Amino acid sequence: MDDEIRSKILTLLDQHRIMTVATLRPDGWPQATTVGYVNEGMTLYFLCGLDSQKARNLDGDDRISLTIDHDTADLMSITGLSMAAHAHPITDRSEADRVLRMLPLKYPDAPPLPMRMPSADEVRLFRVTPVVISVLDYSKGFGHTDLVTC
Repeated sequence: MDDEIRSKILTLLDQHRIMTVATLRPDGWPQATTVGYVNEGMTLYFLCGLDSQKARNLDGDDRISLTIDHDTADLMSITGLSMAAHAHPITDRSEADRVLRMLPLKYPDAPPLPMRMPSADEVRLFRVTPVVISVLDYSKGFGHTDLVTC
């Protein structure tokens, strides 16, 4: 991956804070859900309920597809990321605590929470490792994507 595309990916990851994650249900149907995320470089992290459908799906199959993008009034200014990735549960307490400390930093303009942030014991945290990244940039042409294998 060249420096220009790496920079574009990191910029898009840093500019956004929600993504749509698609997991596989036990019956084979995909399930797409919107989640907040933080990232360190190209490694993404998200959390969900201890017994959520996402968590149960990921217990059975760690493969996910995800998208990160935003709405725009100009069709030809669409940019975003689409990834095939693996989502692994975080079992190391120090890593989990570090990720939980990162989350509020992604939302500096948010009003104070009416409750405290959950602890690592109250949620499931996942580390997302990209396998293939598709970088959408319609300013380069309708439907233009650059495909990157990680």
